Amino acid sequence: MLPGRRPPHDYLGTVIGTPDPRGLARFYAEVLGWTIHSDEEDWATIAPERAHVYLGFQLERNHVEPKWPALEGEQQMQIHLDIEVSDLEAAVAAALRLGGRLSEHQPQEEVRVIIDPAGHPFCLYVGAPEEAAQTPV
Repeated sequence: MLPGRRPPHDYLGTVIGTPDPRGLARFYAEVLGWTIHSDEEDWATIAPERAHVYLGFQLERNHVEPKWPALEGEQQMQIHLDIEVSDLEAAVAAALRLGGRLSEHQPQEEVRVIIDPAGHPFCLYVGAPEEAAQTPV
């Protein structure tokens, strides 16, 4: 661990570049059920109610959408979010209503790749049932 870190009190965030920080923050706040904490023209953040993690959205005026799947010589995806859901079909439908779009390329049957309004891919997947997840191995 880095010297000076104090988990769980120090924040840990992931920042996503976008031409519209406010818009992308609203999109992911709805997708994740998180709260918007800062809402500026060039910077916005969202976070869950009682956690020390956040997603930041930073203005990139010259934003280039990543290509999914990766194409040689094109901007590649460098990071993506995996979001666990209990009902894949309902979650996909909601993400599409919020402004996401379904990727043409779907590499796994049990995962859906959605493209957010700024062009970043993210994955929706169904996790293991709670009982199985809590059962010791």
